[in-house]
Amino acid sequence: MNRRDHLMALGAYVSSMTLSGTANARFTSPAAPGVPASSLQWVTPEVRGRGLSFHTFPSKAVGTEVSFHIYVPSAYTDDESRRFPVVYWLHGSGGGLNGIARLSDHTDRAILAGKVPAHLIVFVNGLRLGMYVDWANGKAPLETIIIRELLPHIDTNWRTIATRDGRLLDGFSMGGYGAGRFGFLYPELFQNVSMMGAGPMQETLERTPRASRMQVTDLLRDVYGGGQDRFRAASPRRYAEQNAAILASSSRLRLVIGDQDETFENNRDFHDHLVRLGIPHEWIVLPGIGHDTMGILTALGGRHWAFYREAFAEVRV
Repeated sequence: MNRRDHLMALGAYVSSMTLSGTANARFTSPAAPGVPASSLQWVTPEVRGRGLSFHTFPSKAVGTEVSFHIYVPSAYTDDESRRFPVVYWLHGSGGGLNGIARLSDHTDRAILAGKVPAHLIVFVNGLRLGMYVDWANGKAPLETIIIRELLPHIDTNWRTIATRDGRLLDGFSMGGYGAGRFGFLYPELFQNVSMMGAGPMQETLERTPRASRMQVTDLLRDVYGGGQDRFRAASPRRYAEQNAAILASSSRLRLVIGDQDETFENNRDFHDHLVRLGIPHEWIVLPGIGHDTMGILTALGGRHWAFYREAFAEVRV
């Protein structure tokens, strides 16, 4: 199956239904699978914060407006000829609104302190349990919306460095899985990929560390058409296998997991999978950290910004 077939048929993207709301209640809230189309929140409430603004764009894929937030550093207005790298932040299950202001503030302080080059952050609307895939039932074509519509919209309306080395995918939980999925499937679009507390990373969606069997069954039915083959076909594992050569030679990858995270074993198995494929990546295990976005960022400290500095070192910022 080629890349276009993957996009239109869109196998799976199970990112954090296993990871809905417990340790990280500050950033996510529990999300119920089997969400009816009428409750898909394509336009979220606005979040206000340092450097943040709220926007919508018309999506042909879903036939309505779709929202996103964007963080813009103060340096953006200081030099109107300057272009900036972009981080695409993919949130976990629950919608991720509670984390947007905290993350933009965390980034703004680091930029002002000189810890990381100035960059934009696009906070993607991945729905409460969107999985960042084109759903098998057709109700939520999220991959098409993000890759084919949102990226061009950002590059058209903001002064971005619209090349693979000017983009960085980062995400937690469902978003970590999504970052891996997009980064491994579209290496021509994204050179830099960070996966934090990603999940589920297992080979089949039969059970997960943080969801009931009924939730797994509902998710498999609605998003993946009820089949394990569809889940496997569009997983980061499969894309890593298909694109191992280009990922090994030209991508910058990072996997971060707390050793108290329920998904630790699945992430370690994925790390081992990349090692077997010969794909270089940074593998960071954080002692005493569970499934908690800010806990991870705090424990990473300067190492978090070091990855960003290295990612943007070769672009004009």
